[in-house]
Amino acid sequence: MKYLMFVATDPDGERDDPPGEVTIEEWVAKHDASGARVRGDRLRPPEDATTVRKRAGKVLVTDGPFTESREWIAGYDVLECADLDEAIAIAAEHPMARHGRLELRPFWAIDQA
Repeated sequence: MKYLMFVATDPDGERDDPPGEVTIEEWVAKHDASGARVRGDRLRPPEDATTVRKRAGKVLVTDGPFTESREWIAGYDVLECADLDEAIAIAAEHPMARHGRLELRPFWAIDQA
C-alpha cells in the first residue's frame, strides 16, 4: 500500500538531536535501499508558495500560502508499505518525528469508492 508522508515543521518539536539518532540522510539511505521509500524531496518555504483558487469562473492566484500558520509542510515522501503499521514504524524513525510532525495518508485510487 502506498502512503504519502507529509513532513511538517512543528514549533513545539524538539530542537536538539540526541546522540546516536539517525540523520535524515541515513533515514533516506536506509529506506531507499529497502524499497520502502519510493520518492521524496524537500519543499521551498511557504513564502515561495503560490496558491491557486477558482471562484465564480475566475482564477485567483496569490503569492504565499493560503493560511497563516507557524507550521508548514517542509517536504514529502512516498512510502510503499505492507500496511499502516509498517508506515508508522518507518515514519517514527524519521528525524522530523522529533523536530516536527509527520502525517501519513494512504493513496486513494480514483476508481476506488
